[in-house]
Amino acid sequence: MDWLTQFFLKSWDAVLTAGLGIVSPAIFFLCLGYVVKRKALFEDIRRAVPETGLNIQIMVFNLVFTMPIIVLCATFLSSFWLSTGLVLFSAQDWNAWSVIAVVIFAVVVGDFVSYWRHRFEHNSFLWPSHAVHHSDTEMTWLSLERFHPINRLTTLAIDSSALLILGLPPYAVVANSLVRHYYGYFIHADLPWTYGKWGVLFVSPAMHRWHHSADEVAYGHNFATVFGLWDWAFGTYYVPGPCDGPLGVVTDEIEPTLWSQLSYSFRPKAYEKVIGRILKKV
Repeated sequence: MDWLTQFFLKSWDAVLTAGLGIVSPAIFFLCLGYVVKRKALFEDIRRAVPETGLNIQIMVFNLVFTMPIIVLCATFLSSFWLSTGLVLFSAQDWNAWSVIAVVIFAVVVGDFVSYWRHRFEHNSFLWPSHAVHHSDTEMTWLSLERFHPINRLTTLAIDSSALLILGLPPYAVVANSLVRHYYGYFIHADLPWTYGKWGVLFVSPAMHRWHHSADEVAYGHNFATVFGLWDWAFGTYYVPGPCDGPLGVVTDEIEPTLWSQLSYSFRPKAYEKVIGRILKKV
């Protein structure tokens, strides 16, 4: 039973660490929201409470049950790619670069890979698990925590594998994860900013909000997390202005309960539309 004890100890430690880790972002977004919206912020918070509560439930579930599996998978992936001999560069190759240059390279490559992984999630058998993330109808910065365990694992497998194959040093892999995580909080925040002309280069909160729009005209757009340049280059950029319309998914019936969110990707019905789209393309 030692493995079970270790599992729960690691899970509990992850919950405590995450709890402390969201305190600073919570204070930051509360202050920022008040500066931008003033008293209107409190009505927005009241309206978002049910969805935010569900986001926290999913976050805790992932911390307790998914995170230990992710740690094991990350260790396995690292060993696996090293054992295949397919790693393109050695640690010595990266030592010739400055730390800042390596980190920037890791973030750029990581965002490029995640752009295509994200597009794949919207157009493949991975959609039912990813649809959970889109089921939040009151998107806030905590919407970043609404991910199905399967979605968490496939993201790790695809994104991490690309960086591991390049032989990037651990600090660069961690830095990429941190940048994308905290910037992910920011672009999910309920902010009307489009960044103006800079919106093509960097993903803005408005740009990502359009990605979560329930309006069909916005479907299939804005897949990047950090660099809007990928969407512009590959024809998926769409930011006509701030996104003020309804959010969520209208094509999938996912109830706002923890059980429905977690069980949805295991229902045969969830794959009917996916199969239909695939057959239509054949």
